[in-house]
Amino acid sequence: MVKKKLNNPIYYREIVNRISKLSEKSLRKWGKMNVSQMLKHCDLVLQVALQKIELPRINFLFQTIGAVTKIEMYVFNNGIPRNMPTFQKLIVNFECDFDESKTNLLKTLEEFREACDDNSLPDHHRLFGNMTEKDWEFLEYKHLDHHLKQFNV
Repeated sequence: MVKKKLNNPIYYREIVNRISKLSEKSLRKWGKMNVSQMLKHCDLVLQVALQKIELPRINFLFQTIGAVTKIEMYVFNNGIPRNMPTFQKLIVNFECDFDESKTNLLKTLEEFREACDDNSLPDHHRLFGNMTEKDWEFLEYKHLDHHLKQFNV
C-alpha cells in the first residue's frame, strides 16, 4: 500500500489540483466548517509545521494517544477520523474570505514543500511527539486529504 507524502511531486500536485477544484459553493459531507473555513484551518495546521504557530502543551495522556495514533496511521495507512477534536488555535469558527483562504493555503503549502526540501521541519509535535521529515510529509498529506474528501474533491 502506497503511503502518500506531500514532498513527493506527484502527490503534491494531486493536492494542489484538488484544492483548485474547490469553489465557494463546495458543500461539506460532514463537520461544521464551510469550505473557506476549512481552507483557513488547513493553512493554520501547515503553519504549525513551519513553526509560525506554537501549540500549547498537553497532558501525558493526550501525548500518548497522539503518539499511538501516529503509529496506527503509519501501520494501517488509514486517514484521520471524522469530527476529531483539535487544538483551539486551529479551530476556525469565524467567517473567512474564500479566495484569500485558498491563496494563503497554496502559498503555505509551497512554503511547506520548500521546508521539506531544506530539511527544516521541527523534530517534535505537541500531539504526535517526535517527528521526522517523513512523519510531517505523511501526516500533513493525510490531514489535507481528509479535509479535501470532506468537500468531495
